[in-house]
Amino acid sequence: MSLYQDNHALSQLTLGKPTPYRDNYDPTLLQAVPRSMNREPLGLFPDNLPFHGADIWTMYELSWLNARGVPQVAIGHVSLDAASENLIESKSFKLYLNSFNQTRFADWETVQKTLQQDLSACANGNIEVVLHPLHDFSQQPIGEFAGKCIDNQDIDIDDYQFNRDYLNNAATGPVVEETLISHLLKSNCLITNQPDWGSVMIRYQGSKIDQEKLLRYLVSFRHHNEFHEQCVERIFNDLMTLCAPEKLTVYARYTRRGGLDINPWRSNEAFIPTTGRLARQ
Repeated sequence: MSLYQDNHALSQLTLGKPTPYRDNYDPTLLQAVPRSMNREPLGLFPDNLPFHGADIWTMYELSWLNARGVPQVAIGHVSLDAASENLIESKSFKLYLNSFNQTRFADWETVQKTLQQDLSACANGNIEVVLHPLHDFSQQPIGEFAGKCIDNQDIDIDDYQFNRDYLNNAATGPVVEETLISHLLKSNCLITNQPDWGSVMIRYQGSKIDQEKLLRYLVSFRHHNEFHEQCVERIFNDLMTLCAPEKLTVYARYTRRGGLDINPWRSNEAFIPTTGRLARQ
C-alpha cells in the first residue's frame, strides 16, 4: 500500500479495524504514531529539524456531563507542538473523545486539564488545549487563506502519482515574497485509503516559484498515502530542498472527519496561524 505498510507502529493501530465505542472516560484509547517514521526517510531528525510548527486540531463533537449529570458541549482547539515525539492518530482521538460522553467532570477547567494531560502524554510533547462555549462562534465568518490561488490555470493534467520532480528547476525567477494557495490538495489515509481533502497555503521568500510546476506537484498527491501531518512536512521539505527559499511556511487545513479537523503548519520564520474554519470545514 505504501512505503510504511510493514511498519510495526501502524500494525498496532485500531484505524481500519472494527472497534467498540466506549462512552466512559478511557485515556488508553489514545494511540501515538512516531513522527520519526516519516521524518527519517526525509533526512529529518529531532536535533536538526528545519522547521517549527504545530498540528492544530478542532474538536467539534466534544461533550461530557457536569457534576449534576447535565450534558455539556464545547468546541475545542488543540495545538500540538511539531517537536513532539509522536503525532496522535485521529481515529483513536475520536474514540477517546467519545469516552467523555457519559463521564461526569466537576467543571470545564477539569475537562481542559484532562485533555491536555492525556494528549501530551500520548504525543510526548507540548500541547495547548482551549475549550470554547458555542456562543463564542456566533459571529465568526467563514475564513479564507490570504494570497494568490493557483488553481485556475489553463493546463492539462494526467499524472496523479506523487512526483517531487515537478519541483526541479521550479524556482528560477527573481527573488519575491508571496503567498500561494491551492484548494486542490487531496491525499489518502495511510491505512484506510479514505480521501483527505485540504487547502494549502505556501508563503515564501526566495526565487519565484513556477506556479504550473507547483500545481502539478500538489496534484500529484492525489494517489499518495500519508497522514495529514506527514504530507505537510513532505511539502515543506521538498520545497526547501528543490526550490531553496530563504523563508518558507506551509499551512494546510483539512476537512473534518469524525468530528475532528487537522490543520498542520510548518515554518522556518515567525508565523501565527489563523484558526478560523475555511468553507469546506
